[in-house]
Amino acid sequence: MKKLALFFVLIVIVSCGKDPDLIVKGHVKGLKKGTVYLEKEQDSSIIIVDSIFLNGPSEFELKSDLESPEAFYLRLDKKNSKENNTRIVFFADKGVTEINTTLKNFVQDAKINGSKQQKLYEDFLKVITRYDDKNLDLIKESFEAKKSNDSVRIEANNKALDNLVKSKYLYIVNFAVNNKNSEVAPYLALTEIYDAQIKWLDTINNSLTPPIKDSKYGKALEGYLAIRKSD
Repeated sequence: MKKLALFFVLIVIVSCGKDPDLIVKGHVKGLKKGTVYLEKEQDSSIIIVDSIFLNGPSEFELKSDLESPEAFYLRLDKKNSKENNTRIVFFADKGVTEINTTLKNFVQDAKINGSKQQKLYEDFLKVITRYDDKNLDLIKESFEAKKSNDSVRIEANNKALDNLVKSKYLYIVNFAVNNKNSEVAPYLALTEIYDAQIKWLDTINNSLTPPIKDSKYGKALEGYLAIRKSD
């Protein structure tokens, strides 16, 4: 009986001393005072997982449990600032993710070193940024065409915008299918092209490897498609 009691005590000690699955650390150059939050999406809402108030030192360390790779947010709430809160999106896996950035350009200057999923996500962003830049150029051109009441330019720009959106969506589908063994694939389907044709989302879903289908985003994509198809 004493041995059994000792066994349960040991279990409690081990569980209490369990190392966190995820550690996010780094520093914000130029930050004197503010709060850094580690957040993630849960049940269609963004929740705070951990936070740290910095007053002087700009280094931070945040922790979280983690069952499988998923996207997190690093948010900065700057003290005595009228600016909106800013968020860095990153993909994390178990272990350490390091994020170094600046107060001046919190999101743009972020250097992230961590999971292989993050590296893949960054590869995706490098290309998708070019699509977004082109989209802004076309919107500006469309505005100028409407301002000058040039119907030919307006029609040409509308067609160019439609083609750009289609090209962007096809790129995302191909990227996801080519990386079907990564949690990034269903994540992109849910966040970047959730309003795409069902056949495109089905193409991604059907390509996923069994472990990815069983991941957080794999299950979410399956459930989302079921809802879309029932409408």
